[in-house]
Formats: sequence, structure tokens, C-alpha cells
Amino acid sequence: MTLVAIILATLAAGIGSVWLAALLMRLGLGGRSDSVGPQHLLSLAAGALLATAFMHLLPEAFESQAGAHDLFATLLVGVVFFFLLDKAELWHHGHEHSHAETAAHSHAHHDHGHETGHDHGHAHHHHGPRSGGWAVLTGDSVHCFGDGILIASAFMADIRLGVIAAVSVLAHEVPHHMGDLVVLRQTSPNRRMALVKVSLAGAVTALGGVVGYFLVGQLQDFLPYFLAVASSSFVYVALADLIPQLQKRLTARETVLQIAWLIAGMAVVTLVSGAAHAH
Repeated sequence: MTLVAIILATLAAGIGSVWLAALLMRLGLGGRSDSVGPQHLLSLAAGALLATAFMHLLPEAFESQAGAHDLFATLLVGVVFFFLLDKAELWHHGHEHSHAETAAHSHAHHDHGHETGHDHGHAHHHHGPRSGGWAVLTGDSVHCFGDGILIASAFMADIRLGVIAAVSVLAHEVPHHMGDLVVLRQTSPNRRMALVKVSLAGAVTALGGVVGYFLVGQLQDFLPYFLAVASSSFVYVALADLIPQLQKRLTARETVLQIAWLIAGMAVVTLVSGAAHAH
């Protein structure tokens, strides 16, 4: 039963986020400053990830017999580990592409997003359409596989925790996939093929979930540490990928909206937690 739940949740987070991203783009969201755009989705995702890590995953880990010192050490090592993966361009999955989407509505040229100063993750996309497209899909697949393992770890601790983790992953993958679809559509005129390619990369989340199920099952005693690693991933993505893109000069109204969407992300996690607990 747990394995089935993991597969369904990882497919929903992996493929569902791609289709939701495509739907939002088809509806034209993100093209106008007064609409729900990538910046709002980034705020929502950051709030969801931080709330999941600090309000659910870490408390669950600390309720175990594992010592607080060891868990904090694991959290620290996890953050450093994801930083190193980021440096190797294996984990960083280009949330800055969300900036590219807005630019793509008015400029379909190669230098989208460079003004943000956060273009380090996938700068190689500008080296050529073909290599850039495959670089997106390769990085996407690696990250989705890791997401699957993290979701499985949460499910192995508690079904409710797994649902919360899956929702948080879905939230932060939507703006990411919007950027990926923009990049792939610039490399190929076939929009449907771009959607299929990104969906296949998203499906790797389910593979990671299955591997995580058997891996964590064999290492049940280390489950609190898996939860700490999952927390470090969520915290790193929120603080290193998402929030830096929100740290720019805005009007008072835009700042209030940004904070509101951040709080909304936390509220979504709280509501999902309450609904899952009641169920």
C-alpha cells in the first residue's frame, strides 16, 4: 500500500507539475505583471518548502530516538552536499528559467534572463540549442530522481508526511518546468514534443520513489537521517534557488504580494497537513 501511494504521489509531483506548468503557460499566466506569474509561484514554492522542512520533516525526525546533535549535523552536511551538487550542476535545476518565460513573451532571443544575475545554473543553455535542450533534460532527470527518493523517505515515516512532501515538490517544480518548456520550445518548433520530453524527465520522480522505498526499507533505522537530508534539500532549494530570485527592488505593492504568496505557500502545506491528518 505504501509503495502504491509513493508511485502515485511521485507521478503526481513529477508529471503533474509539468502539465500544470504547461496549462498555466497556455492560459498566458506569467506574461503580465498584474497576473499570477513565475515570481508569485516562486514565492509560493519557497513558502511550501520551508514550511514542510521546518514544520513537518524536522519535527518528525526529532521525535525519533536519534540525538539532536546528530540530526543537526546531518542537516548541515546535507546542505553542504547539495551545495556541492549545485556547483557540479547536477542538482541546480534552473528556477531562473522562470525569468526567461516572461522575457520570452516579448524577446525570443538567446540572452533571456541574464539581467537577473542568477544565470549561473544553466549558462550553458546559450551555447547551442541542441546541447542546451539535452542539458535541461539531463539535469531535470537527476533532480527528479532525487525528489522521488525524498518523497519516499517522507512516506516511509508517515503517509501524511509523504503527501505534504509531494505537494511541496509539485509546488516548486511548476515554475521550474515553465522555464524548461520555454527553453525546449526555443530549440524545437514542436511544442508537443517539448511537453513529452519534460514529462518523461518528470516521470523519473516515480523511479526515484521506488528506489527510495526499497532503500529506506532496508535502512529503516536511519529514517530520521533520511528526513534530515530531505529537509536540507528543501531548505537549500528555497534559500539558494528561490529566495535569491525574489530579492530584487520592488514596489510596495509587489513586495506585499510577494510576502502574501510566501505565506500562502506555508498555508497550503498547513491545509494539506490538516486534511491528510483528518483523513
